Amino acid sequence: MLGDELRKIRLRAGLSQESLASKAGMSREYLSILECNKKSPTIATLTRICSALGVRTWQVIRRVENRSCRS
Repeated sequence: MLGDELRKIRLRAGLSQESLASKAGMSREYLSILECNKKSPTIATLTRICSALGVRTWQVIRRVENRSCRS
């Protein structure tokens, strides 16, 4: 799921939820909700998170799609 992928990328980047949320202009609590797959981000929010992580939005979406196709 998308939240799982965002968490993996964040951890690989060595960022805390607090630091990523600050870079992406959102609260840590909201980022946590997204990472726990309790809500899905808008495209604009996903783009801000991906930009803060230094990855392209389409790459994250492709990873999630590839995982769901294998299931």
